[in-house]
Parts: sequence; structure tokens; C-alpha cells
Amino acid sequence: MPWLPLALFLALAGLALFLYSRRQRIHAGLPAGEVVYADTGAWQRCERPLFSARYGLSGKPDYLVKERGRMVPVEVKPGRTAPAPYEGDILQLAAYCLLAEEEYGQAPRYGYLKYRQQLFRIEYTAALRARLLSELAGMRRTFAARDVPPSHDEPQRCLHCGHREHCTSRLA
Repeated sequence: MPWLPLALFLALAGLALFLYSRRQRIHAGLPAGEVVYADTGAWQRCERPLFSARYGLSGKPDYLVKERGRMVPVEVKPGRTAPAPYEGDILQLAAYCLLAEEEYGQAPRYGYLKYRQQLFRIEYTAALRARLLSELAGMRRTFAARDVPPSHDEPQRCLHCGHREHCTSRLA
């Protein structure tokens, strides 16, 4: 039985690789399922962003995972810590849900936001979809406007703004 030690070694190596990949998946915040799209640069180069002509929207989720027959977007914010997800992150994830719905013909039931220490499962409801479409319509109106006053809800964001040098109404 000279092949028995080799078979045992290969089985142990396979188990070690399986456990390592599982740990990496958990660390990345990925749910169980097949990763069908990745825009992190670490795994593969994305061929193209998701696009919806109907909504005039395109984007690249960090991951799309096929889970229970549906595409589930995953957005990773590795430097972010918060007890609850930020509104802008929820809307970004909702946009990826809308794009997945358009691309694959079936709306995700939810998506995931992965912060440094937390994983949030965000339900993609009709209300969230409607809120996203309302925000998109507001953004289009803003783009069409001649003069748009800056949003000054967050002084910290104002401090790091790329237009700060030229802004006459900066907060910080």
C-alpha cells in the first residue's frame, strides 16, 4: 500500500485548503454561495460594470454571490466601523440590487454591507427600491441645475473635500 501515505497527505492538504478558503471568505464578509463577480482586484479583473439603460445607472459591486438561485450584491467597506450602516451605503447597495435585478431578471431579496467588524444584511424591499429611484431622480434634477449649493451636513467631509480651496461656503 505505497499509495496510502500519498492519499492521506492529499486529503489533509485538501482539508487545509478548504479551511483556509473558508476563513478568507468569512474575513471578506462573503456569504456562502458561488462568487460570480468580483471588483476587488484581488481575485480577477472585472470585464464590465453592471448597467441599466432603463434607469441610466451603472456600477460595480465588490462582489455578486449566487445564493439560493439569486444574485446577492456584497459591498465591502473595510475601513468603516459603525453600529448601524450609513444611509449612503444602504442606497449604494440598493443601486447594486437594482442593477442585479436588471442584469439577471430577478431582484435580490437582500444584499450585504461588510464593515470592518460588522456584516449587515440589508433587505431589498419595495420601499427601499422606491427610495433609491426617488434619490436618482433628485440627483438628475441636481445635475440639470445651473447652480447647486454644496451640502454641508458633515463638517468632517467638508474638511477633506477636493473643492475646499475654491469653496466660499466651507465649514472647516
